[in-house]
Amino acid sequence: MLNPSEVKTVLEAALLAAQQPLPIPELCKMFDEEIGADTVRRLLEELREAWKERGVELAVTASGWRFQTRPSFQKYLERINPEKAPRYSRAVLETLAIIAYRQPVTRGDIEDIRGVTVSTEVMRRLEERGWIDAIGHKEVPGRPALYATTKTFLDDLSLRSLQELPPLEDIAKTLDLAQNPPPAPPPAPDEPATAQPSPA
Repeated sequence: MLNPSEVKTVLEAALLAAQQPLPIPELCKMFDEEIGADTVRRLLEELREAWKERGVELAVTASGWRFQTRPSFQKYLERINPEKAPRYSRAVLETLAIIAYRQPVTRGDIEDIRGVTVSTEVMRRLEERGWIDAIGHKEVPGRPALYATTKTFLDDLSLRSLQELPPLEDIAKTLDLAQNPPPAPPPAPDEPATAQPSPA
C-alpha cells in the first residue's frame, strides 16, 4: 500500500501530465487501494502549498485540479510562444457578461438589456469558444433557448464557481477601458508638441 508521500507523488505526476483539469473522483481511480476523496483533497492542498513559491501553481477550477503558469510569468512565456489571444468585440464581451451575471437568459433578454439586436455571429463565437451553451428553453411562445456559461468558461478564468466572478462594476470598467483607451501621455520635453488651435 502506498504511503501518503507516494500518493502525493502519483497525484503530482498525473496532474503534470494531464491536458485538462482532473476532478478528485478521477484522481481516486488511479489507486488500487481505497483512498478517500478527503485524503486526496488534503494531499492536493499539501501539493499546492509545496508549489506556492514556483512559477507554476496548482489551482482548482470548476472542472477539477490542474497545474498552470502563474499570471506574473506569462509575459516571459509569450516571448518564446507569441501566440496572440483572440480579441473580442465589445458586443461579444457585453453579451458574455450579461449571460454570466444573469443566466439563464434568452437572446431576447440580452437584447432588452443591451438595447440592440444580438447577432447570430456574436452567439456563435461564444459557443465555439465553449464559454456558453443552450441549457433548455423558456416556456413562452416560441420557446427561445436559454443560455448559460459552461465549466470551460470557469476553467479559462481559473474559477471554481460563478460566485467567484468579480463584481459587475469591475467588468464594466474593463469594457470601458477596452472601448475607450486612456489618453496618450504628453510629449517628452525634447519632442515638439502638436500645435493646437487658439481658442476663439
